[in-house]
Order: sequence, then structure tokens, then C-alpha cells
Amino acid sequence: MWPDAERADIAGGLRYTPLYFLDAKTSLGTAPDGTDQVLQLSAAGGTPRELRRLPAGSTPQFGGFVRAGDEVAWAESVSDADGTARTTMWVANVASGTPPRLLTEDTGDVVLFNSQYDMVLAGGRLHWVSVSPRGDTATEIRSIPLAGGTVSKRTEPGAWALSAWPWLVSAGSGQTGPVQLRSLDTGQVTNVPASATELATCSPAWCRVLVLAGDGPSRIDLMRPDGTDRRRVAGGAATASVIDVALLDRFEVLSQSSGDQSAPISSQQLLLYDLKSKQVVVVADGVGIVQSRGALLWWSTGDNETTAWHTLDLRTLR
Repeated sequence: MWPDAERADIAGGLRYTPLYFLDAKTSLGTAPDGTDQVLQLSAAGGTPRELRRLPAGSTPQFGGFVRAGDEVAWAESVSDADGTARTTMWVANVASGTPPRLLTEDTGDVVLFNSQYDMVLAGGRLHWVSVSPRGDTATEIRSIPLAGGTVSKRTEPGAWALSAWPWLVSAGSGQTGPVQLRSLDTGQVTNVPASATELATCSPAWCRVLVLAGDGPSRIDLMRPDGTDRRRVAGGAATASVIDVALLDRFEVLSQSSGDQSAPISSQQLLLYDLKSKQVVVVADGVGIVQSRGALLWWSTGDNETTAWHTLDLRTLR
């Protein structure tokens, strides 16, 4: 199926961990270098371009990658000697070769969910969420011009995460209890209908509903946030592989075991449910880590010494 799909395979073992793909063959990721951790831009057949170099002892973390044209922004966290984390925002032009720019240190207590919407570029500004000084009863929506400037702060009552702009989604999404979507532009609120035995995770277009039975999950459904157009996509043996729901408003990414759990190599299968064809397709076997951002899906195979990475551009699936 999908013979014209754009794919790529990337060797590297533990020497390179991709964190964000620009296309199927070009990525930003980390590589250890002595006592340092290096964030680099890597393309197939090319020489890696070093973007950032930080002492490994500071436990550097890079996340929230988001792209607008040739500019990619990310959040960078390091820990002080006492274990206190400090987060800064950076941006780099991936085409020009100029050094990355520090956007701001005024980030607040940043919250990342491993979602493609952890940071959003909209209206020429970089947006992210932070824990309000008032605690979990409120969320700060912060933003800064991508060209640099002053950080703006907006406080919203409740616990929220960013979704497709301009929407917020309940930060408790994926748990039992009410799930809401709220527009930052209009204030419109959508209350997602879900029963006490259902866990809903939503975007403005689709919700993933994990239906619980007495001893665990019994199936996974997709539906619109208003409860319409509901359909079963998988049984209880499958799990969602990524937090984001229905990539490109079409593909739900799933995993399920296909064999012996005690085997040294993973027996996990990577699956795609296609809302267009209403079919489940096996993408790969023996899968370890699964990640996605935007239209790019990638996963690892092999053990620690033979780790390889594989990518699939979902835009090329017809």
C-alpha cells in the first residue's frame, strides 16, 4: 500500500537521536561528543551542522520544535548544580547557516507534553504555555515575536495545553472527566461528550476515545469533538503511539504487540488507521520508539547496538 510514499532509513545506533524532522531525510537531533551534548542539523549524505553544544552534566533537554519557513524554534532546558531547571527559547535559520539566536530567557515554568503543539508559531509569534504562579488553577499563555522582543503573558483559568492555533485543550485530556476546547480568538468553548468509562484526547478536528472495560481498555474510537462521526479504529490490544490525534486530520498512529514480549528485539507493530480509507495498515514490525511532528512520522528498530531510525512523510500517502 502507498507505493509512492516518501520514506528514509537512518543508521547511527546510539550516536544520534533525531528529535525533529524537516523532511524525510533531514532532521535536528542530539549526539554525544565527549563531555558535551550537541544539537545538530543532519541531512542524508551531508556533514552535520552543529547548532548548540552544552555540557552533558547540565542534563540538557531540547523540545517543542516548531517550524515556519526556514526558521525552526525550540525550547532548551538545563539544570543547575542544585537541580533547578532553567528554560530558554532559541531560533535558527536552517537554510542560511547563521548561528542560532536566543529569543528569550523569560519563559516561566514551561510545560511540554511531547506534542507537535507544545510550541506554536502563529501571527509571527512563538507561543507556549507555562504554569501560572497561581498554581494549577491557571495557565499562562506566553508569546514573543519570532524576530525578538518582549514576552507577552495571558492568564487563562484552568489547566490548558496548546493545540492547533488558536485553540487550547484541557491539560487533563486523556483522563476521565470533562474535556474542553477553547478558542483564544473568540472564547468559544466546546465541551466534549464522554462517559465516565471513556478517556478522551482531542484536537479541534478529532478526538481519540479510549473505551474502558472492567479489566482494562476494550477499544479505541475516533469522533468529532461534538461527538458526531464516531467510529471504532482498534481493539483493546492496540494503544496510541503518539499523543497527537489523527495526524493531518487523517492518520491515527497505533501500536500493538505481535509476539513474544521477552524477546531481545521488540515485537511491537506500528500501525496507521486511515480515516480516508477506513483501514488499518501495518507500517513496520519490531518497532521501539515512535514519534511524530506535523506530517513526519519516525520510529526506531533494533537493539542498543544496532538502533536505526526510519521516517515516513504522511503527506505522500495518497
